Amino acid sequence: MKRLSLLLALALLTLGGVIQAQRTPKELFEGEVLAPEFPTHLDWINIDNPLTMSGLVGKIVIFDFWTYGCINCLHVIPVLEQVEKKYAEEVVVIGVHSAKFENEGQTENLRQIVQRYGIHHPVINDKDFDVWGSYGARAWPTIAVVDPRGYWVIRQSGEIPFEAFDNYLSGMIEYYDDIDAGIIDRTPLELALEGAGDPGTPLLYPGKVLADAAGGRLFIADSSHNRLVIADLMTHEVLDIIGSSARGADDGDFESATFDKPQGMALAGDLLYIADVNSHAIRVANLAERKVSTVAGNGVMGRQRLPFGLPITDPLSVSLRSPWDLEFDDGGRLHIAMAGTHQLYIYEPEAGVLYPSVGNGREANLNDVALADSELAQPSGLYYAGEGKLYFADSESSTIRLADFELDLVTVVSGTSNNHLFEYGDIDGELGQNRLQHALGVEGGPDGDIYIADTYNSRIKLIRAGESATHRAFGLGGLGGYADGDTSVAEFDEPGGISYADGILYVADTNNHVIRAIDLEAGIVDTLEFRNPEALVIDAQALTLLGGNRADEARVELETQRLAPGQGSISLQLAFPADFKINPLIDSLLEVSSSDGSVSSGVVDASEISLPVEWAEGAGQFTADLTLYYCREGAEALCFIETVQWIIPYEGAGDSARSDVTLRREISAPDL
Repeated sequence: MKRLSLLLALALLTLGGVIQAQRTPKELFEGEVLAPEFPTHLDWINIDNPLTMSGLVGKIVIFDFWTYGCINCLHVIPVLEQVEKKYAEEVVVIGVHSAKFENEGQTENLRQIVQRYGIHHPVINDKDFDVWGSYGARAWPTIAVVDPRGYWVIRQSGEIPFEAFDNYLSGMIEYYDDIDAGIIDRTPLELALEGAGDPGTPLLYPGKVLADAAGGRLFIADSSHNRLVIADLMTHEVLDIIGSSARGADDGDFESATFDKPQGMALAGDLLYIADVNSHAIRVANLAERKVSTVAGNGVMGRQRLPFGLPITDPLSVSLRSPWDLEFDDGGRLHIAMAGTHQLYIYEPEAGVLYPSVGNGREANLNDVALADSELAQPSGLYYAGEGKLYFADSESSTIRLADFELDLVTVVSGTSNNHLFEYGDIDGELGQNRLQHALGVEGGPDGDIYIADTYNSRIKLIRAGESATHRAFGLGGLGGYADGDTSVAEFDEPGGISYADGILYVADTNNHVIRAIDLEAGIVDTLEFRNPEALVIDAQALTLLGGNRADEARVELETQRLAPGQGSISLQLAFPADFKINPLIDSLLEVSSSDGSVSSGVVDASEISLPVEWAEGAGQFTADLTLYYCREGAEALCFIETVQWIIPYEGAGDSARSDVTLRREISAPDL
């Protein structure tokens, strides 16, 4: 018990305060109230069958009460990941998702978040706050701990560092092993993970997008692939990729640099600045040299706010806290939406200094006051309109706010104007009457219009120049969906970022894993289709292991076909296993090319397709290349890839009446 005494001297000033350090081991590690059982009507994620508290006796159980739009809750996820890795045998973590916003309470949306953040423990949809109430939770996040006998021992609100968990859990394990060596059940819990692995879509939960009209480029934060994608603004050809897709904070060339959930971007010449959220840093990609470096943040999540009036002359020494978006003003200053401290910062590249510029750091919705006195709630999107006017999407207050640096004033331009964090909805109308729901993006359009990514309402909204009312512009709203077309049919699913260029509003349609392009004049929404989607495949071998057939009979050579010279066709017939289909979120392609150099291609959007060809007299050869993306019905985010090449030698003979060659491919059910 000598080591345990030392742990008690250190233990959990976070989990329960200084008083706990004065308690005996029995008081510290043994609860007195039996943990309540789970209600039977709850939806569970990451587990095949609902758990019971009686079935978890023998495990140390950690409950994480959270809601997915809360930045403080997101900070807890990587901490719990460390706990799960170190104490995989002794500890079970259960996420209790008690939603703040209506949209967060939908089980399918919660499944998306579990996958987006790679959560590898059971999660309950506690949308009616049943479990929340039984443990007396009062704030997001809250942690509760149940001892291995099944008794509730601790409840603590707020973020808790890994060191505190580590001290407490190691002490608890030592205590119970000492009093009863068999009391802790070290059999691992069997899971059925929603978020295991990469589903293989070209983009994965893209968070932000930046259109560069002058340079003809589109920059995409491919957030859950931990990389940035550069595409041609007109042709949509993938031009370059920044980052290896590995999770990390490594500087270096584009191929070796790593990021961790990058979001907002800002461009200055050949320098692309990047808000690297989970690295808690501002990174910069030199597009000419293809090098990535860090200009602010030491890689450690900050736990204190920087004071006003004290510029930091060494930004690399500072612990930042979830920077989410970036925007340059006309003076060359880089504005930062520092979501984790509920403030805006400024970084001056030439002077190399960093300082808070808006918000006192208290999470609230306080307006009509000076910049330093205002109170923000998780700012997540920025738009600079000139003349010192910086618009920001303040997500947890569900507002669009305006920081006027010339007037030293913060005001509301859309959403509730009251000092309130729980007034939200999907209501058009004048300021004070209209409501948003966790908006993450704001952008200026032509002639002074302001566009809003009203994220949890799955809509794009509009404040027309010179007006104060907010209107629905695009998206049917509701629980979200996926459809192109005009305003009567177009749907989005939690769009997180928007950017305007040359009459087109580009939208990072996060939960649909795509970039949408809105032609503002025509009023039409379309999905951006990459000209070379194969450039976005992270690892072909890894994608094969997801269950496709690309290693099986990837090259098929037919016997010589006798065909009538002249116009003919090459047809493809596909057979899918039950419940599988062509994935509508990315184009599958069939391309045929002849030995004389002629090429034709078509999008494969049905189980049969036919392409016209010209059969020559005498001997010839065609090659047919299929790149097929397919998925299970209703699970479009899980995309499997099949590539097949057919070699078709033929002889053009005048006595043949046949002019069509049919290729058949039976798709095997992937091994899920």
